[in-house]
Parts: sequence; structure tokens; C-alpha cells
Amino acid sequence: MTVVLSVGQCGYDDSRIGQVVRSALGASLDRAASPEDAQRKMLAKKYDLVLVNRVFDAGTGMGLDFIAQLKKSGEATPMMLVSDYADAQAAAMANGAVPGFGKSALSSPEVGERLRAAVSESATK
Repeated sequence: MTVVLSVGQCGYDDSRIGQVVRSALGASLDRAASPEDAQRKMLAKKYDLVLVNRVFDAGTGMGLDFIAQLKKSGEATPMMLVSDYADAQAAAMANGAVPGFGKSALSSPEVGERLRAAVSESATK
């Protein structure tokens, strides 16, 4: 079964993202509030995709920093930034993330397509 980790989202957004992940991928969604919690979970379990909020809800970090740090360390799991800001998406991709999406686009078919493409990439590694 496909497993996705959501990092730094609030409960409401995690619920909405979870619905999209289940619908598009038939996947389960694990949640991590902080970078430290996410890293612990990623060491303990293999994820097919990591979705990272631009600004962590708990005020414990920035998504771009988290992506940059993990990708610099050699993390191979596909990561997506969850942000409506094009400049933040560009910065995330410059740091090794795959194209992400904004919360305002959650109901669009394009988000499901991006999720499937990212998980497909993960399966080939």
C-alpha cells in the first residue's frame, strides 16, 4: 500500500489532503507536526511521498528549509511543497522537490495527476 507523510499542515488541511491522497492514490496518510517528528517517522518507515507545508502550522519551521536539508542529505523520497505561491514552488523544486500544489487547487484533477506522477517516480527508485 502507498503511504504518504504530511508535514506541518494544520488538522483541517491534513483532513482535506488526506481525502485527496486516498482518492487519487488509494494511499494512507501519516502526519508529522514538526521537522523532528517527520525525520523520526521517515527513519522508522518508508514513505512513497512527503508533502511539506510552506510554513509549519505549529510554528516549528519552514517547509523550504526542511526540503533543502533532507535533499542535501541525500533523501531520495519524492517531496512536494504545499503552497499556492509560485516563487515558493520554484524554490522547492530548485532544492530537489517535485512539482507541488497549493491548497486552493486541492479539488483540481491536476493535483491527483501530480500525486500519481510523484508516487510513480518513487516506485522506480
